[in-house]
Amino acid sequence: MKRLTLLRHAKSDWDDPVERDFDRPLNRRGEKAALLIGQYARSRKMQFDHLAASPAVRVVQTLDTFLEGYGQPLDPHWDRRIYLASVATLLDVLRDLPDTASSVILAGHNPGLEELILELVPDDGASPLRGDVEVKFPTASLAVLDLEIDAWADVAPNAGTLVSFTRPRDLDPALGPESR
Repeated sequence: MKRLTLLRHAKSDWDDPVERDFDRPLNRRGEKAALLIGQYARSRKMQFDHLAASPAVRVVQTLDTFLEGYGQPLDPHWDRRIYLASVATLLDVLRDLPDTASSVILAGHNPGLEELILELVPDDGASPLRGDVEVKFPTASLAVLDLEIDAWADVAPNAGTLVSFTRPRDLDPALGPESR
């Protein structure tokens, strides 16, 4: 069995006048949410032996802040393919992961991450959390999936169970959509 944790980048700053979407930084609310999610991961004693991430500025900043809250260093493996990736590309990224890694955290973007969860978790009514993800996988959210595989190359649709789904607003209502 492999464990996959998906982290969507935190809220970015649309008011920052960057030339490329790739370079968009986090806003203050995003920084707060990323720190809180990192602290949550630490409080749940989550363990990761591999980190794959998009090199986009907002993901790099999310990880810097998440890891500050998490309190343990992780060496990111930057993978340009993750930037705004489709489900097919994300599956390729997963299939390329080293089999020595049993618990991977992948940090990236929507809609790809949300669609990846929906692809990996069967729509059979067994996971009420799947419906929550289907409604929305908000910024700085963390989803944990267990995959019934021995090798990452074997990852396939419907191979996963959604173990947990945590949004920043679940930890601090001030980070909900009603708040700005």
